[in-house]
Amino acid sequence: MAIFASLFAFAGRFAGKVLNMALGWATILLFGKVPESKQLLLSLVTLGSLAAVIAALGVLVPDIGALLVAASRVPDQYQGWVRLAMFVAMLVLPLLVGVGGYFLLDESDRPTGKGMIKQVLRGYLYAPVMAFVLVFMGLVAPFRKLRAVIKRWQDAHVPIVVKPGGYERVADDLEYALDQAGLAVERRRAPRLLELPSRLLAKVSGNQGLVPKRLILLASPSLEVLVHPADISVSGTKQELARARAAVASRLTFTAAYLTSSEEAQDIEDRLERASQLGRSGSPEDQLQAAAHLHAVDLSLASLDVTHDEWEVLYRIRLQVERDLLMARGAAVSSDSRSDAPPGAPDPVDVAFARAMGAVSGVLDKVLVGSPVGKVASALRKNAPPRRT
Repeated sequence: MAIFASLFAFAGRFAGKVLNMALGWATILLFGKVPESKQLLLSLVTLGSLAAVIAALGVLVPDIGALLVAASRVPDQYQGWVRLAMFVAMLVLPLLVGVGGYFLLDESDRPTGKGMIKQVLRGYLYAPVMAFVLVFMGLVAPFRKLRAVIKRWQDAHVPIVVKPGGYERVADDLEYALDQAGLAVERRRAPRLLELPSRLLAKVSGNQGLVPKRLILLASPSLEVLVHPADISVSGTKQELARARAAVASRLTFTAAYLTSSEEAQDIEDRLERASQLGRSGSPEDQLQAAAHLHAVDLSLASLDVTHDEWEVLYRIRLQVERDLLMARGAAVSSDSRSDAPPGAPDPVDVAFARAMGAVSGVLDKVLVGSPVGKVASALRKNAPPRRT
């Protein structure tokens, strides 16, 4: 019995991951980026879509309808009401799905007048397509998992949100990152069967710019990386998988895609990218502005209401930007002869930059006091070699 319980628990976890991945695709392609505050509404839209399809099957297929009525376990005299309820649900739930989809859009993107009516009526398309994608992924994923088990491969997923028209750049940047990590991969076209969900969702939503003409597969004998518009799927041996994940985390910080899904987190990503661009310019004034941007980001991170996973992604990006900023400033100082300054005199720009970076490092220290991250940062500073003057 313990063995069966373990198998059922594994199957449940696997099904949950598959459904979350499929829902992520459907969300991005149907409604764009969804703020954290609308996650409950998104869940209701998903449940409404599944319920609408089940009700429609119960009405249109008599055998399924009889099975649903029997499963309801209501007395015989009330079974007619159950059938009537399924008929009403078949008609009304898609409209509610359309209304939910309308409110999932940003307020500035919501159409008015006839456009609003058209958006609500799209629920009759959203509901079956959303249900189909969830069922399709639930059927395809086990076969891919079985293939991975036979090859003794492991799977991992890196959530992304490709910006409109940015798919090719993401694939190029990802291929470069893997090559730089010593993972020689070859670019191929993904199996057409795997392109079906994205193309269908884009056709229904009208967001054709989010779906590429072809899905790209980066493959080697021991690794496969499939680039979806809302997911990077990595399969390979244990060692190759670890190297690929490290390459994505360390070398794919800024590309034509977001590493977070909520609107609030993506705004932080945009600000961090701006700070990174300023820091790489080489201009002392731009580097000071980059430090100021980083300080403002720290203030936002200290009170940002997003999931823990998204917060950790943002904090990792923030640390990478700070590292690159410090390295760029160090390179600029070492290349500057300072011929006009007396020996040993501090550069005013260096002083201002040091103060700015001091303010940056102090903000999150207060937030992270006592946490594992804070303890590690404190230990690193304590053991760091003294700065040369």
